[in-house]
Amino acid sequence: MGGRFLAAGFVAVALALALPAMSGTRAEEGPAPSTTAAPPRSSGASQQPADTQAATPSAQSSSDSTAEPDKAAEARTNTAAATPSAEPEPSTPANASAPAPDAAAAPPPSVAAETPADPIIVAIRAKLADSAIRKGVASDDLAALQAFYAERTGAPLWITGMGFSARAQSVITEIEQADDWGLSADAFELPNAADLPPNVEAQASDEVKLDLAILKYARFARGGRFSPSRISDLIDQKPDLRAPKTVLAEIGAALAPDAYLRGLHPKHVQFERLRQALLKARARGKNSNPAYVQRIIINMERWRWMPADLGAYHVEDNIPEFVGRVVKNGKVVYATKVVVGLPKYATPIFSADMRSIVFNPDWTVPETIVLEDLQPALKGDNGFGPDLSILRDHELNVSLQGKPVDPAQVDWVRANVMSYTFTQPPGPDNVLGKLKFNFPNRHAIYMHDTIQPEVFDETVRMASHGCIRVFQPARLASFLLAEDKGWSEQQVKDMLATGNNNVISLSRKFPVHLTYFTLTVDEKGKPQSFADVYGLDAKMASAMFGKAARLDELEAAAGSAGGRSRSAWNSGRGGLTDAINGLFGN
Repeated sequence: MGGRFLAAGFVAVALALALPAMSGTRAEEGPAPSTTAAPPRSSGASQQPADTQAATPSAQSSSDSTAEPDKAAEARTNTAAATPSAEPEPSTPANASAPAPDAAAAPPPSVAAETPADPIIVAIRAKLADSAIRKGVASDDLAALQAFYAERTGAPLWITGMGFSARAQSVITEIEQADDWGLSADAFELPNAADLPPNVEAQASDEVKLDLAILKYARFARGGRFSPSRISDLIDQKPDLRAPKTVLAEIGAALAPDAYLRGLHPKHVQFERLRQALLKARARGKNSNPAYVQRIIINMERWRWMPADLGAYHVEDNIPEFVGRVVKNGKVVYATKVVVGLPKYATPIFSADMRSIVFNPDWTVPETIVLEDLQPALKGDNGFGPDLSILRDHELNVSLQGKPVDPAQVDWVRANVMSYTFTQPPGPDNVLGKLKFNFPNRHAIYMHDTIQPEVFDETVRMASHGCIRVFQPARLASFLLAEDKGWSEQQVKDMLATGNNNVISLSRKFPVHLTYFTLTVDEKGKPQSFADVYGLDAKMASAMFGKAARLDELEAAAGSAGGRSRSAWNSGRGGLTDAINGLFGN
């Protein structure tokens, strides 16, 4: 019996010694306390970590007569495990190495590491910074790419570890079909859609190459193949180009990037009709006419220079066709004959808003007529001395700096004729006729009536110093004023009958487009060609197609209408007065 009690005593002593050691080991393995405050404890509770309390409930209850009941202690233990104490417990060793979970998950912003850029993005940035890439690349495109990829933190736009993405391949396919849109696929340097670049540098090169092709295509689709003024000073049009950085952002976000590229082309009905005519002509293969195809493409290019929105209600004067039209919601509601400038005084190509209609206008002689017709007569360059009859015959009043001048009191031989203003009052002999349509522009061009209606009997109607003469202008005024003010035709007639000069301002600004289309296609797909009266087709063909241009037919068409003399349409009356009558009208 004594031996058993002795053995039991040794066991008890051993357990008593083992328990504190076991408790210390668990404290080292436990997580470091966080900054979250621990719940209040009873004054008699042990200051051990929560996991130690959970591991030795029996020891605590046997040694502490004030210990909580088991269930309450368990609940307190669970709470303590969920919200560790803000400060280390006394039993926690000072050299505990386990990191605090909260601190590891969310380090302070000041020490947070930046996400490293994709290696391909890094390679793209380096390639764009290399001066070697600048050769043959538009500076705006390069700057846009540098800014785009400097800001990009994710993956490349087109290239993947397995080559080009499906989106990229759709873009490449679309650009390869550029010829179907009147462009040339050969103008764009494209990477192979099936290319598998062997390294990061090659992947970067493919990405940049495709980007450059996209930006060039976007520019060409919007009319930026070359500046219109490069063809002729007559073309006062500015294509609406999309900023390269905008193109990159938009195509990158597009669900269908190939459709995005198609959407950059003009939406005009005539552009699409010409495109269909182009596809039809090329489908014929060897039987197609190269000059005809080139003329289609030339006129498609002109549509790229037109405003995207022509106006729900607008006026079009097509110079080679000698026809003016009023268009409402895409449908022609009125068409009439017009007269345009002689080749020497060619009518410019531009768009402006009509602001007013003048009934019984007066007329100020333009500088070209003062210089070429009035000045020689007034200075007596004909050898017979100054001839003032030209002023009397056309009822021209003279003024200097806004003050009336008696022309008989001026020494015209010594005077600077160009410093004087010559005006013609309203009346039956006024060269503008009874109506004038103002659309302010830097060319001083407008539409007006004429006192020589016989010019409209001509097939080729080139006669003015640049302005547009309108056949039956009262009908045009009726259409415009009915739309703007609800006027009737009778109201227009009554206004004309007064003989008084009246300026009727328009409430709406009707766009006026002076155009130069030598080929149009009707709703049935039938093309109609017009003579290249100012030789602009030939110049465009040279710029667009180079030595391959079929200039023979284009130049022949231009020559058929060119070179007409000033008096060819003037009924053979001759004389200086008749010549000026014919030229007056600007």
